[in-house]
Amino acid sequence: VAMNLLRTNRLIRRRASAATVALLLTSAMFFVLTESAAGQGRGLVHKEDLDQILEALIELHGIATPDSGPPQPIEKIELGHALFFDRELSGNRDTACASCHFPTLGTGDMLPLSVGTKPRNIGSVGPDRGRGEDQEFTPRNAPEIFNRGSLLWFSQFWDSRVTQNADGTFNSPAGEDLLPGLESVLAVQAMFPVTSRLEMRGRAGDRDFLGQHNEMADVDDDDPRGIWNQLMQRLLAIPEYQDLFAAAYPEKPQDDLTFADAANAIAAFEIEAFTFLDSPWDQYLAGDDRALSNKQKRGAILFFGQAKCVECHAGPLLTDQEHYNICTPQLGPGAGVSAPLDMGRFLETGDLLDSFRFRVPPLRNVADTGPWMHNGAYNNLRDVIEHHATPGANLLTYNPRKQLDEPELHDSLKNDSATLTMLVSTLDSQYLSGPLPNRSVIEIEAFLEALSAPNLHSRLEETIPESVPSGLPVDGI
Repeated sequence: VAMNLLRTNRLIRRRASAATVALLLTSAMFFVLTESAAGQGRGLVHKEDLDQILEALIELHGIATPDSGPPQPIEKIELGHALFFDRELSGNRDTACASCHFPTLGTGDMLPLSVGTKPRNIGSVGPDRGRGEDQEFTPRNAPEIFNRGSLLWFSQFWDSRVTQNADGTFNSPAGEDLLPGLESVLAVQAMFPVTSRLEMRGRAGDRDFLGQHNEMADVDDDDPRGIWNQLMQRLLAIPEYQDLFAAAYPEKPQDDLTFADAANAIAAFEIEAFTFLDSPWDQYLAGDDRALSNKQKRGAILFFGQAKCVECHAGPLLTDQEHYNICTPQLGPGAGVSAPLDMGRFLETGDLLDSFRFRVPPLRNVADTGPWMHNGAYNNLRDVIEHHATPGANLLTYNPRKQLDEPELHDSLKNDSATLTMLVSTLDSQYLSGPLPNRSVIEIEAFLEALSAPNLHSRLEETIPESVPSGLPVDGI
Protein backbone atom coordinates (compact mmCIF):
# COMPACT_ATOMS: atom_id res chain seq x y z
CA VAL A 1 0.00 0.00 0.00
CA ALA A 2 2.75 2.40 0.96
CA MET A 3 4.59 1.70 -2.31
CA ASN A 4 1.46 2.41 -4.34
CA LEU A 5 0.99 5.66 -2.46
CA LEU A 6 4.47 6.70 -3.43
CA ARG A 7 3.95 5.74 -7.07
CA THR A 8 0.72 7.70 -7.47
CA ASN A 9 1.46 10.76 -5.37
CA ARG A 10 4.49 12.43 -6.94
CA LEU A 11 2.59 15.68 -7.53
CA ILE A 12 0.98 15.54 -4.11
CA ARG A 13 4.38 15.05 -2.50
CA ARG A 14 5.74 18.17 -4.18
CA ARG A 15 2.91 20.22 -2.74
CA ALA A 16 2.55 18.47 0.60
CA SER A 17 3.87 19.68 3.91
CA ALA A 18 7.00 18.13 5.35
CA ALA A 19 4.83 16.26 7.85
CA THR A 20 2.77 14.67 5.07
CA VAL A 21 5.87 13.64 3.15
CA ALA A 22 7.37 12.21 6.32
CA LEU A 23 4.24 10.14 6.97
CA LEU A 24 4.33 8.63 3.48
CA LEU A 25 8.04 7.94 3.78
CA THR A 26 7.67 6.33 7.19
CA SER A 27 5.13 3.91 5.77
CA ALA A 28 7.26 3.09 2.75
CA MET A 29 10.55 2.83 4.57
CA PHE A 30 9.08 0.36 7.04
CA PHE A 31 9.07 -2.25 4.28
CA VAL A 32 12.57 -1.38 3.06
CA LEU A 33 14.15 -1.30 6.49
CA THR A 34 12.37 -4.43 7.72
CA GLU A 35 13.66 -6.22 4.66
CA SER A 36 17.15 -4.85 5.27
CA ALA A 37 17.20 -5.88 8.91
CA ALA A 38 15.84 -9.32 8.27
CA GLY A 39 18.15 -9.96 5.34
CA GLN A 40 15.37 -11.66 3.41
CA GLY A 41 12.69 -10.91 0.90
CA ARG A 42 15.08 -8.98 -1.31
CA GLY A 43 12.65 -9.16 -4.23
CA LEU A 44 9.74 -7.54 -2.37
CA VAL A 45 10.97 -3.97 -2.82
CA HIS A 46 11.43 -3.06 -6.46
CA LYS A 47 14.18 -0.82 -7.78
CA GLU A 48 11.68 1.87 -8.73
CA ASP A 49 10.29 1.79 -5.20
CA LEU A 50 13.75 2.40 -3.77
CA ASP A 51 14.24 5.27 -6.19
CA GLN A 52 10.93 6.90 -5.31
CA ILE A 53 11.59 6.64 -1.59
CA LEU A 54 15.10 8.01 -1.99
CA GLU A 55 13.99 10.81 -4.30
CA ALA A 56 11.38 11.85 -1.75
CA LEU A 57 14.00 11.90 1.00
CA ILE A 58 16.34 13.94 -1.19
CA GLU A 59 13.58 16.46 -1.76
CA LEU A 60 12.54 16.50 1.88
CA HIS A 61 16.07 17.21 3.13
CA GLY A 62 17.17 19.58 0.37
CA ILE A 63 20.02 17.38 -0.81
CA ALA A 64 21.90 18.44 -3.95
CA THR A 65 25.36 18.47 -5.45
CA PRO A 66 27.18 21.46 -3.93
CA ASP A 67 28.42 24.36 -6.01
CA SER A 68 32.08 24.34 -6.97
CA GLY A 69 32.62 27.97 -5.99
CA PRO A 70 33.82 30.92 -8.04
CA PRO A 71 36.27 30.23 -10.88
CA GLN A 72 39.90 30.81 -9.93
CA PRO A 73 42.45 32.63 -12.12
CA ILE A 74 45.06 30.27 -13.52
CA GLU A 75 47.94 32.48 -12.35
CA LYS A 76 46.68 32.38 -8.78
CA ILE A 77 46.21 28.60 -8.99
CA GLU A 78 49.80 28.17 -10.20
CA LEU A 79 51.15 30.27 -7.34
CA GLY A 80 49.02 28.35 -4.83
CA HIS A 81 50.17 25.05 -6.32
CA ALA A 82 53.79 25.93 -5.64
CA LEU A 83 53.10 27.24 -2.14
CA PHE A 84 51.02 24.22 -1.13
CA PHE A 85 53.88 21.79 -1.77
CA ASP A 86 56.82 24.00 -0.73
CA ARG A 87 58.47 23.37 2.64
CA GLU A 88 59.79 26.94 2.54
CA LEU A 89 56.56 27.92 4.33
CA SER A 90 57.65 26.16 7.52
CA GLY A 91 60.14 27.63 9.96
CA ASN A 92 62.39 24.57 9.78
CA ARG A 93 61.87 24.06 6.05
CA ASP A 94 60.72 20.49 6.73
CA THR A 95 56.93 20.72 6.45
CA ALA A 96 54.62 21.84 3.65
CA CYS A 97 50.84 22.10 3.56
CA ALA A 98 51.00 18.86 1.58
CA SER A 99 52.94 17.10 4.35
CA CYS A 100 49.67 16.69 6.27
CA HIS A 101 47.28 17.08 3.33
CA PHE A 102 48.92 14.83 0.78
CA PRO A 103 46.75 14.37 -2.32
CA THR A 104 46.99 10.60 -2.71
CA LEU A 105 46.34 10.08 1.01
CA GLY A 106 42.83 11.43 0.60
CA THR A 107 44.13 15.01 1.12
CA GLY A 108 44.99 13.96 4.69
CA ASP A 109 47.91 11.95 6.03
CA MET A 110 46.39 8.58 7.09
CA LEU A 111 47.51 9.30 10.66
CA PRO A 112 45.18 9.53 13.66
CA LEU A 113 47.01 12.67 14.79
CA SER A 114 49.31 14.55 12.47
CA VAL A 115 53.07 14.93 12.71
CA GLY A 116 54.15 18.52 12.11
CA THR A 117 57.63 20.03 12.08
CA LYS A 118 60.73 18.06 13.05
CA PRO A 119 59.40 14.67 11.87
CA ARG A 120 61.43 11.51 12.28
CA ASN A 121 61.70 11.03 8.50
CA ILE A 122 61.83 14.37 6.69
CA GLY A 123 60.33 14.09 3.22
CA SER A 124 58.10 11.14 4.04
CA VAL A 125 54.31 11.37 4.27
CA GLY A 126 51.69 9.31 6.04
CA PRO A 127 52.68 6.61 8.54
CA ASP A 128 56.29 6.72 7.33
CA ARG A 129 56.69 10.35 8.44
CA GLY A 130 56.95 9.52 12.13
CA ARG A 131 56.94 11.71 15.21
CA GLY A 132 60.36 13.24 15.81
CA GLU A 133 62.32 13.07 19.04
CA ASP A 134 60.93 15.43 21.71
CA GLN A 135 58.01 16.34 19.44
CA GLU A 136 54.33 15.93 20.25
CA PHE A 137 51.63 14.71 17.93
CA THR A 138 49.29 17.52 16.94
CA PRO A 139 46.07 17.37 19.00
CA ARG A 140 43.77 16.59 16.08
CA ASN A 141 43.42 14.64 12.87
CA ALA A 142 44.28 16.45 9.63
CA PRO A 143 40.89 16.97 7.92
CA GLU A 144 40.38 16.22 4.26
CA ILE A 145 40.11 19.34 2.07
CA PHE A 146 37.69 18.33 -0.69
CA ASN A 147 35.16 20.72 -2.23
CA ARG A 148 36.13 23.65 -0.01
CA GLY A 149 35.31 26.19 -2.73
CA SER A 150 31.56 25.97 -2.19
CA LEU A 151 29.95 29.22 -1.13
CA LEU A 152 28.06 27.22 1.51
CA TRP A 153 31.15 27.02 3.70
CA PHE A 154 31.21 29.39 6.66
CA SER A 155 33.59 27.60 9.06
CA GLN A 156 36.93 25.80 9.12
CA PHE A 157 38.79 23.58 11.60
CA TRP A 158 37.36 20.94 13.92
CA ASP A 159 36.45 23.60 16.48
CA SER A 160 35.35 26.28 13.96
CA ARG A 161 37.92 28.74 15.21
CA VAL A 162 37.72 30.32 11.78
CA THR A 163 34.25 31.44 10.65
CA GLN A 164 32.67 33.82 8.19
CA ASN A 165 29.83 36.09 9.26
CA ALA A 166 26.76 36.91 7.19
CA ASP A 167 28.25 40.32 6.35
CA GLY A 168 31.39 38.69 4.89
CA THR A 169 33.69 39.49 7.81
CA PHE A 170 35.75 36.80 9.49
CA ASN A 171 36.37 35.56 13.02
CA SER A 172 39.76 34.00 13.68
CA PRO A 173 42.40 33.45 16.39
CA ALA A 174 44.19 36.58 15.10
CA GLY A 175 41.28 38.86 15.98
CA GLU A 176 41.98 42.40 14.75
CA ASP A 177 45.45 41.34 13.58
CA LEU A 178 43.98 39.31 10.73
CA LEU A 179 45.30 40.75 7.48
CA PRO A 180 42.85 42.48 5.12
CA GLY A 181 42.17 41.24 1.61
CA LEU A 182 41.29 37.62 2.40
CA GLU A 183 38.78 36.29 -0.11
CA SER A 184 37.19 33.29 1.62
CA VAL A 185 36.94 31.37 4.86
CA LEU A 186 39.24 28.80 3.24
CA ALA A 187 41.91 31.44 2.67
CA VAL A 188 41.59 32.55 6.30
CA GLN A 189 42.19 28.95 7.37
CA ALA A 190 45.41 28.88 5.33
CA MET A 191 46.79 31.73 7.44
CA PHE A 192 47.17 29.71 10.63
CA PRO A 193 49.11 26.45 10.22
CA VAL A 194 52.23 28.55 9.48
CA THR A 195 51.82 30.30 12.86
CA SER A 196 51.61 27.05 14.85
CA ARG A 197 54.89 26.05 16.49
CA LEU A 198 53.88 22.40 16.51
CA GLU A 199 52.57 22.25 12.96
CA MET A 200 54.90 24.39 10.83
CA ARG A 201 56.73 27.23 12.63
CA GLY A 202 58.99 25.41 15.08
CA ARG A 203 60.47 26.39 18.42
CA ALA A 204 62.87 29.18 19.33
CA GLY A 205 66.42 27.99 18.84
CA ASP A 206 65.54 25.47 16.11
CA ARG A 207 67.84 25.04 13.14
CA ASP A 208 66.15 24.27 9.86
CA PHE A 209 66.53 21.46 7.32
CA LEU A 210 69.55 23.24 5.84
CA GLY A 211 71.22 23.84 9.21
CA GLN A 212 70.29 27.52 9.25
CA HIS A 213 68.77 29.51 12.11
CA ASN A 214 64.95 29.39 12.12
CA GLU A 215 64.15 33.10 12.22
CA MET A 216 60.38 32.55 12.07
CA ALA A 217 60.47 30.84 15.46
CA ASP A 218 61.93 34.00 17.04
CA VAL A 219 58.70 35.97 16.56
CA ASP A 220 56.43 36.18 19.61
CA ASP A 221 53.39 33.91 19.59
CA ASP A 222 51.07 36.90 20.01
CA ASP A 223 52.42 38.64 16.90
CA PRO A 224 50.80 36.86 13.93
CA ARG A 225 51.50 39.75 11.58
CA GLY A 226 55.17 39.53 12.48
CA ILE A 227 55.14 35.83 11.58
CA TRP A 228 53.39 36.45 8.25
CA ASN A 229 55.74 39.34 7.40
CA GLN A 230 58.78 37.20 8.14
CA LEU A 231 57.43 34.44 5.92
CA MET A 232 56.76 36.83 3.03
CA GLN A 233 60.36 38.05 3.26
CA ARG A 234 61.46 34.45 2.81
CA LEU A 235 59.22 33.81 -0.15
CA LEU A 236 59.97 37.05 -1.99
CA ALA A 237 63.71 36.43 -1.70
CA ILE A 238 63.21 33.58 -4.19
CA PRO A 239 63.20 34.84 -7.83
CA GLU A 240 60.62 32.31 -9.04
CA TYR A 241 58.19 33.38 -6.33
CA GLN A 242 58.70 37.00 -7.33
CA ASP A 243 57.56 36.04 -10.84
CA LEU A 244 54.63 33.90 -9.64
CA PHE A 245 53.31 36.63 -7.31
CA ALA A 246 53.70 39.24 -10.08
CA ALA A 247 51.70 37.06 -12.47
CA ALA A 248 48.97 36.39 -9.90
CA TYR A 249 48.76 40.02 -8.72
CA PRO A 250 49.97 42.14 -11.67
CA GLU A 251 48.53 45.39 -10.32
CA LYS A 252 50.13 45.02 -6.88
CA PRO A 253 53.68 46.25 -6.24
CA GLN A 254 55.89 43.65 -4.59
CA ASP A 255 56.26 45.79 -1.47
CA ASP A 256 52.46 45.72 -0.99
CA LEU A 257 52.16 41.94 -1.08
CA THR A 258 51.20 40.21 2.17
CA PHE A 259 50.69 36.63 3.28
CA ALA A 260 46.96 37.16 2.67
CA ASP A 261 47.84 37.10 -1.05
CA ALA A 262 49.66 33.81 -0.52
CA ALA A 263 46.70 32.38 1.43
CA ASN A 264 44.26 33.40 -1.31
CA ALA A 265 46.46 31.59 -3.83
CA ILE A 266 46.68 28.45 -1.68
CA ALA A 267 42.89 28.45 -1.41
CA ALA A 268 42.58 28.90 -5.17
CA PHE A 269 44.76 25.85 -5.76
CA GLU A 270 42.89 23.71 -3.23
CA ILE A 271 39.57 24.62 -4.86
CA GLU A 272 40.84 23.82 -8.34
CA ALA A 273 42.68 20.61 -7.43
CA PHE A 274 40.39 19.04 -4.85
CA THR A 275 36.86 19.76 -6.07
CA PHE A 276 35.17 16.57 -7.31
CA LEU A 277 31.46 16.59 -8.14
CA ASP A 278 31.11 13.43 -10.21
CA SER A 279 30.74 10.66 -7.63
CA PRO A 280 28.09 7.98 -8.17
CA TRP A 281 25.96 9.92 -5.69
CA ASP A 282 26.30 13.09 -7.77
CA GLN A 283 25.38 11.11 -10.87
CA TYR A 284 22.31 9.82 -9.07
CA LEU A 285 21.34 13.33 -8.02
CA ALA A 286 21.67 14.35 -11.67
CA GLY A 287 19.03 11.78 -12.61
CA ASP A 288 20.95 8.57 -13.34
CA ASP A 289 19.05 5.94 -11.33
CA ARG A 290 21.61 3.31 -12.36
CA ALA A 291 24.53 5.14 -10.70
CA LEU A 292 23.83 3.44 -7.33
CA SER A 293 23.38 -0.23 -6.56
CA ASN A 294 20.28 -1.34 -4.66
CA LYS A 295 22.46 -1.85 -1.58
CA GLN A 296 23.71 1.72 -1.83
CA LYS A 297 20.16 2.99 -2.26
CA ARG A 298 19.02 1.15 0.83
CA GLY A 299 22.00 2.62 2.66
CA ALA A 300 21.06 6.10 1.49
CA ILE A 301 17.46 5.59 2.65
CA LEU A 302 18.78 4.60 6.06
CA PHE A 303 21.22 7.54 6.09
CA PHE A 304 18.48 10.06 5.34
CA GLY A 305 15.88 8.23 7.40
CA GLN A 306 15.92 5.81 10.31
CA ALA A 307 19.67 6.04 11.04
CA LYS A 308 19.30 9.82 11.47
CA CYS A 309 22.70 10.58 9.92
CA VAL A 310 21.10 13.50 8.06
CA GLU A 311 20.30 15.23 11.35
CA CYS A 312 23.91 16.45 11.34
CA HIS A 313 25.31 15.43 7.93
CA ALA A 314 22.82 17.69 6.21
CA GLY A 315 22.50 19.68 3.01
CA PRO A 316 24.63 19.60 -0.14
CA LEU A 317 27.89 19.51 1.87
CA LEU A 318 26.58 16.66 4.07
CA THR A 319 27.46 18.73 7.13
CA ASP A 320 25.47 21.36 8.98
CA GLN A 321 28.80 22.83 10.20
CA GLU A 322 27.50 22.67 13.77
CA HIS A 323 29.16 21.00 16.75
CA TYR A 324 28.13 17.89 18.69
CA ASN A 325 29.50 15.63 21.38
CA ILE A 326 29.23 12.02 20.24
CA CYS A 327 31.52 10.59 22.92
CA THR A 328 34.55 10.11 20.72
CA PRO A 329 37.25 8.37 22.81
CA GLN A 330 39.75 10.86 24.20
CA LEU A 331 43.32 10.16 23.15
CA GLY A 332 46.51 12.00 22.29
CA PRO A 333 48.17 14.97 24.01
CA GLY A 334 44.96 16.98 24.39
CA ALA A 335 44.42 20.60 23.37
CA GLY A 336 44.89 23.99 24.96
CA VAL A 337 43.97 24.55 28.58
CA SER A 338 41.94 21.33 28.61
CA ALA A 339 45.01 19.13 28.02
CA PRO A 340 45.47 16.20 28.46
CA LEU A 341 41.83 16.21 27.31
CA ASP A 342 40.53 17.89 24.17
CA MET A 343 37.29 19.67 25.00
CA GLY A 344 36.76 20.84 21.43
CA ARG A 345 34.43 23.75 20.79
CA PHE A 346 34.48 24.67 24.50
CA LEU A 347 38.04 25.96 24.01
CA GLU A 348 36.65 28.59 21.64
CA THR A 349 33.41 29.55 23.36
CA GLY A 350 34.06 28.88 27.05
CA ASP A 351 30.54 27.46 27.24
CA LEU A 352 30.43 24.20 29.19
CA LEU A 353 27.59 23.05 26.96
CA ASP A 354 30.17 22.91 24.16
CA SER A 355 32.38 20.47 26.04
CA PHE A 356 33.72 17.72 23.76
CA ARG A 357 31.76 19.06 20.81
CA PHE A 358 33.43 19.04 17.40
CA ARG A 359 32.28 20.27 14.03
CA VAL A 360 30.49 17.79 11.80
CA PRO A 361 32.84 16.80 8.96
CA PRO A 362 31.67 16.67 5.33
CA LEU A 363 31.47 13.25 3.73
CA ARG A 364 32.62 13.58 0.12
CA ASN A 365 35.19 10.84 -0.57
CA VAL A 366 34.83 9.77 3.05
CA ALA A 367 35.76 6.15 2.36
CA ASP A 368 39.18 7.40 1.23
CA THR A 369 39.91 9.71 4.15
CA GLY A 370 40.51 7.50 7.19
CA PRO A 371 41.25 7.24 9.98
CA TRP A 372 38.10 8.96 11.14
CA MET A 373 36.86 11.28 13.92
CA HIS A 374 38.52 14.48 15.17
CA ASN A 375 41.42 12.46 16.56
CA GLY A 376 41.48 9.54 14.13
CA ALA A 377 40.22 7.19 16.82
CA TYR A 378 38.74 4.69 14.34
CA ASN A 379 40.57 2.90 11.52
CA ASN A 380 37.43 1.18 10.21
CA LEU A 381 34.46 2.95 8.65
CA ARG A 382 31.96 0.39 9.93
CA ASP A 383 33.12 1.04 13.47
CA VAL A 384 32.51 4.75 12.86
CA ILE A 385 28.92 4.09 11.75
CA GLU A 386 28.27 1.89 14.77
CA HIS A 387 29.76 4.49 17.10
CA HIS A 388 27.44 7.18 15.73
CA ALA A 389 24.44 4.94 16.37
CA THR A 390 25.34 4.06 19.98
CA PRO A 391 28.25 6.27 21.09
CA GLY A 392 27.96 5.64 24.81
CA ALA A 393 28.21 1.88 24.44
CA ASN A 394 31.02 2.10 21.90
CA LEU A 395 32.95 4.51 24.11
CA LEU A 396 32.99 1.91 26.88
CA THR A 397 34.12 -0.92 24.60
CA TYR A 398 36.66 1.06 22.56
CA ASN A 399 39.91 -0.86 22.10
CA PRO A 400 42.81 1.26 20.78
CA ARG A 401 44.91 -1.79 20.05
CA LYS A 402 42.37 -2.93 17.50
CA GLN A 403 40.77 0.31 16.36
CA LEU A 404 43.75 2.71 16.34
CA ASP A 405 46.68 2.18 13.97
CA GLU A 406 49.30 4.30 15.78
CA PRO A 407 50.95 2.20 18.54
CA GLU A 408 52.51 5.31 20.12
CA LEU A 409 48.99 6.52 20.93
CA HIS A 410 47.58 3.33 22.43
CA ASP A 411 48.50 4.24 25.99
CA SER A 412 47.23 7.82 25.60
CA LEU A 413 43.58 6.76 25.84
CA LYS A 414 41.79 8.49 28.72
CA ASN A 415 39.21 5.98 29.88
CA ASP A 416 39.16 6.77 33.58
CA SER A 417 35.76 7.05 35.19
CA ALA A 418 35.90 10.86 35.54
CA THR A 419 36.59 11.38 31.82
CA LEU A 420 33.96 8.85 30.76
CA THR A 421 31.40 10.49 33.03
CA MET A 422 32.13 13.94 31.57
CA LEU A 423 31.81 12.64 28.03
CA VAL A 424 28.56 10.77 28.59
CA SER A 425 26.96 13.54 30.66
CA THR A 426 27.28 16.02 27.79
CA LEU A 427 26.40 13.59 24.97
CA ASP A 428 24.09 15.06 22.32
CA SER A 429 21.82 12.04 22.49
CA GLN A 430 18.83 13.55 20.67
CA TYR A 431 20.51 12.85 17.33
CA LEU A 432 21.14 9.14 17.86
CA SER A 433 19.38 6.33 16.02
CA GLY A 434 20.01 3.59 18.57
CA PRO A 435 21.47 0.19 17.66
CA LEU A 436 21.52 -0.68 13.97
CA PRO A 437 21.41 -4.23 12.58
CA ASN A 438 24.68 -5.33 11.03
CA ARG A 439 23.08 -5.44 7.59
CA SER A 440 22.04 -1.80 7.94
CA VAL A 441 25.58 -0.81 8.89
CA ILE A 442 26.91 -2.58 5.79
CA GLU A 443 24.37 -0.81 3.58
CA ILE A 444 25.18 2.62 5.03
CA GLU A 445 28.86 1.91 4.42
CA ALA A 446 28.03 1.02 0.81
CA PHE A 447 26.25 4.36 0.42
CA LEU A 448 29.22 6.22 1.89
CA GLU A 449 31.47 4.52 -0.65
CA ALA A 450 29.25 5.98 -3.37
CA LEU A 451 30.33 9.46 -2.25
CA SER A 452 33.84 8.91 -3.66
CA ALA A 453 34.74 10.32 -7.06
CA PRO A 454 35.82 7.80 -9.72
CA ASN A 455 39.55 7.24 -10.27
CA LEU A 456 40.21 9.46 -7.29
CA HIS A 457 43.76 8.31 -6.56
CA SER A 458 45.04 8.79 -10.10
CA ARG A 459 43.36 12.18 -10.43
CA LEU A 460 44.91 13.34 -7.18
CA GLU A 461 48.31 11.98 -8.17
CA GLU A 462 48.33 14.38 -11.11
CA THR A 463 48.42 17.36 -8.74
CA ILE A 464 51.83 16.49 -7.23
CA PRO A 465 54.67 18.57 -8.74
CA GLU A 466 58.19 17.34 -9.33
CA SER A 467 59.77 20.49 -7.93
CA VAL A 468 58.97 23.76 -6.14
CA PRO A 469 60.49 27.27 -6.43
CA SER A 470 62.60 27.03 -3.27
CA GLY A 471 64.44 24.01 -4.63
CA LEU A 472 63.66 22.06 -1.48
CA PRO A 473 62.60 18.42 -1.98
CA VAL A 474 58.89 17.76 -2.47
CA ASP A 475 57.51 15.49 0.25
CA GLY A 476 56.32 12.07 -0.81
CA ILE A 477 58.27 11.74 -4.08
